[in-house]
Amino acid sequence: MKHPKIKITVREYGEMIAELYPEKAPKTVENFLGLIQKDFFSGLIFHRVIKGFMIQGGGFNEGFEQQHADAIPGEFLANGCMLNDLRHTRGVLSMARTSDPNSASSQFFIMHKDSPHLDAQYAGFGKVTEGLDVIDKIANVKTGRLGWFDDVPKTPVVIDKIEIIEE
Repeated sequence: MKHPKIKITVREYGEMIAELYPEKAPKTVENFLGLIQKDFFSGLIFHRVIKGFMIQGGGFNEGFEQQHADAIPGEFLANGCMLNDLRHTRGVLSMARTSDPNSASSQFFIMHKDSPHLDAQYAGFGKVTEGLDVIDKIANVKTGRLGWFDDVPKTPVVIDKIEIIEE
């Protein structure tokens, strides 16, 4: 199966290239590609950064206003999706969600380090193949508390663009 490739350009940090795995999470990949085609992610931020764990973005702009996208079914083993055996290792892209297993929409996270406790609990759908150093740079930003969030970068880490580079 062909793996679509995307480029994530992060202002002042660089670019990451990732491949997506529709055979593991078809609805998740379709949703993510659809949001990219609508230019949904441009100007959004990585609003949670936890060194040694993950960086999370895709839900808020620089003014910390939440952006809305429709929820999709959670494609992970604990939610009955037997296709998805992707492990949460360094560089894996996965969908963020609430305690509701079918609440993923646009927020995603990229693993900074391996986190096996997330395996089968979240919909992994891709992996960064180039630009792991960008993840490391972002993981090292100074963070603090903002509203109800911990681990918010003191200086916004802005996604300039996510684009499809190979379908």
